[in-house]
Amino acid sequence: MTPSNRFVSAAPGLEADPAPRPSRSTHRVRLVVLGATGSIGKSTLDIVRHHPDRYEVVALVAGRRADDLAALAREFNVSFAAIADPQGGGRLAEALSGSGIASGAGPSAVAEAALYPADIVVAGIVGAAGLAPTFAALQAGRTIALANKECLVCAGDLFMAEARRQQVAVLPMDSEHNAIFQVLESRNLAEVEKIVLTASGGPFRTTSLEDMRKVTPAEALRHPNWDMGSRITIDSATLMNKGLEVIEASHLFPLSHDQLDVLVHPQSVIHGMVQYKDGSLLAQMGSPDMRTPIAHCLAWPHRLDLPVARLDLARLATLTFEAPDLTRFPALGLALAAMRSGGGAPAALNAADEEAVAAFLAGRIGFLDIAAVVADVLEALSGAGALTAPASVEAVLELDGAARRQAMKAIERRAA
Repeated sequence: MTPSNRFVSAAPGLEADPAPRPSRSTHRVRLVVLGATGSIGKSTLDIVRHHPDRYEVVALVAGRRADDLAALAREFNVSFAAIADPQGGGRLAEALSGSGIASGAGPSAVAEAALYPADIVVAGIVGAAGLAPTFAALQAGRTIALANKECLVCAGDLFMAEARRQQVAVLPMDSEHNAIFQVLESRNLAEVEKIVLTASGGPFRTTSLEDMRKVTPAEALRHPNWDMGSRITIDSATLMNKGLEVIEASHLFPLSHDQLDVLVHPQSVIHGMVQYKDGSLLAQMGSPDMRTPIAHCLAWPHRLDLPVARLDLARLATLTFEAPDLTRFPALGLALAAMRSGGGAPAALNAADEEAVAAFLAGRIGFLDIAAVVADVLEALSGAGALTAPASVEAVLELDGAARRQAMKAIERRAA
């Protein structure tokens, strides 16, 4: 796959005159899938199952599920499988015994997989753990199909600068960014008024603050539209996820912060919109199925046949929209403020949120405490002068660690 892409330009975003689109290749596109046993990885591999003539999976990475990883490695006959958990290496090697598939464990093995010769690296590892291997793949000149938020939330300036240096494509897999990717007219950037990322509103869109104080993890994990991992599902319930996506969009698209907007759309049919100065509003629509944006990235600039549900607008009949309520969902406001502050604020926001979500899922703090913990961390680190812009991935990870330690203190105070 030729990595020429509209995102590779002098500025992070779309170039005014995109490069010629690559022609269809006769060889199978080689894929490395980081986060193979997660929701993004599973959806990616399902697409490969439907198009085995077009894609070849050469390496897989998972976090802890050695048996599941081994089963996928055997199914797709990969060359290499890596598990992030150093303790899982023996189990993985045992499960792959006799297959001829090489394996490894720990950070070095994950890095080896990320650098495996491939056309596209699917960055589906959740959390800050996905930053280092994805950045390494980028430095090696791989096309990145990006689903890991931390690459842009925590290290957006570094990440997109490296993409420009390497002249490689960064293809957005998140449904909202992919929607904008599909409808943003690169030749008319000067005429763009704003882009709009839509949010379902989560399971508590109409729930009062008082009732949200009593929300349980089981209730918060019941997303009305999407089937996702636990952290992103909780982030969707607090609207933090939408805030993180706005931060990502600020790096992907060459627009000012004032041109980025959020709109609650409970049906999750319209995934993103672009408003132009002449009043035109272009929207990308589709069933809430992650295979659609993933396939768009894997096949770009072409499209694949997929067994996803087709929209029946007559049956839907009604699509509704509303402004987000920042009083009941303060996490979104915190994320927008972190974006405007810049520097290390987005990285600290993300790390604090990840720790707070884990504490909520463990029953240690309440649902409303998630945003409160994040606010505490940002205030503490800002007061200590610790939110300067990280100059390297290592500095990002150091700030991530500092924010997590501060979050643990805030959690302890609230859990006491």
